[in-house]
Amino acid sequence: MPRRRKVPVILAGAAAILAAAVFLLFGSPELDPPPAHSQPTVHLRFTYWGSIEEKRAIERAMAKFMERYPWISVEATQIPNPDYNTKLLAMSAANEEPDLGYMTTELGELLAQQGKFLNLFDFIDRDPDLSRNQFLDFVWHQIAPGEAWGVSIAVECYGLFYRKDLFERAGVDPPPSRAEEAWTWEQFVDAAKRLTLDEQGRDAYHPDFDKDRIIQYGVMFETWSEPISNFVFSNGGRWIDENGERFRLHEPEAAQAIQMLADLIQVHHVAPSPFESKTMPALNVALQAGLAAMIIDGQWINLDLGKAGVDYDIGVLPKLKDSVTVALSGANVIFASTRHPEEAWLLLKWLLDPNEAIDLYADGLWMPTLKAWYTDPALTRQWVGANPAAHPPGFADAMMNQLLRNGVKGVGYYLKHQAEIFPVVKRELIPVWLGQKRAQEALDEIRVLVDPYFPQ
Repeated sequence: MPRRRKVPVILAGAAAILAAAVFLLFGSPELDPPPAHSQPTVHLRFTYWGSIEEKRAIERAMAKFMERYPWISVEATQIPNPDYNTKLLAMSAANEEPDLGYMTTELGELLAQQGKFLNLFDFIDRDPDLSRNQFLDFVWHQIAPGEAWGVSIAVECYGLFYRKDLFERAGVDPPPSRAEEAWTWEQFVDAAKRLTLDEQGRDAYHPDFDKDRIIQYGVMFETWSEPISNFVFSNGGRWIDENGERFRLHEPEAAQAIQMLADLIQVHHVAPSPFESKTMPALNVALQAGLAAMIIDGQWINLDLGKAGVDYDIGVLPKLKDSVTVALSGANVIFASTRHPEEAWLLLKWLLDPNEAIDLYADGLWMPTLKAWYTDPALTRQWVGANPAAHPPGFADAMMNQLLRNGVKGVGYYLKHQAEIFPVVKRELIPVWLGQKRAQEALDEIRVLVDPYFPQ
């Protein structure tokens, strides 16, 4: 019996020697580097603007990000659009900037001049998964060649949104969705007049139409830089020349386009003035409520219209000379003051990849910045085909294909001194929208006022 007991002892000893050898060669498994989720927690602050639905979508995206990277905590703070620049300026002045976030082009240009942002080309050029040539050409916000202070994590464009039921009720054919079939300006005005109704139900063609008692406008639009640029560019106009040496918004092509927009208000009486619009809800809500049969707005409203179950579709914008749509987006930035630049890039990279936040695209808030998501049918199905409520039948041609084929870079991507120039243009065009001054006269005066900012 005692001899038989020696065998386990000998085997145990051999096992101990073998374990010691393994330890010496490979180390203890318990002493291997801890898994990533055991890293010290990194806290990021992210600021953004947007609607209630955008807030919900962002919160879902952040929750998924933190689930994937549990050692990174993200504090996402929504700031109302009208207060965003003021709030960010105050945070910057107090050295309390977020780590990253949305940024308007006007404020972004100013803060970039002060060195407040990290150069995003430094991150993408060493990233193993992404390269610049994968993106649409116009998504980088640059202060100088090779220096990108911001990037659009999504891109947007404009279309002609319309209520299908209101068109049917008026017996008006809906606007086409394909660029080659785009309405002429005359066709657009004709439809708008037939869709504008006073409180007696008379349209704008009726001899007794009461322009002071309108209950349904044919069209509504905003009058800031990018909405009006759709028609300036369509007519062959420009804000500045290619070298940034001259202001060109006063030239005949641009002036004519702006006057035609003003005539929708003052001559045809199919659109409210900016002052009248202040007493009305946002464009997408006005469409929902039937206060307007058409609105000229950005694709981001698909999110709210889809959630609201509105019976709508999208046509391509009416054209003057060429069928175009303005490509635009606010920038996303990483502040130079962040203590966690790599983690901030990881979050920004997450938002740049539609795979990681597909709801933001499928639900109608964003359009991708990566080219493949416009050309690969398997990818387009994931966002355009995934949610018909937010991407009605006209979307593919009127917005997705139009942006890819006929998108024109918005002026916010390249105009310098925006914080000075945009307010001047907006203020001095008010008399045009009110019918007190012709567009050419106002733009000639604007040229003189902005001349000190040229050449850029």
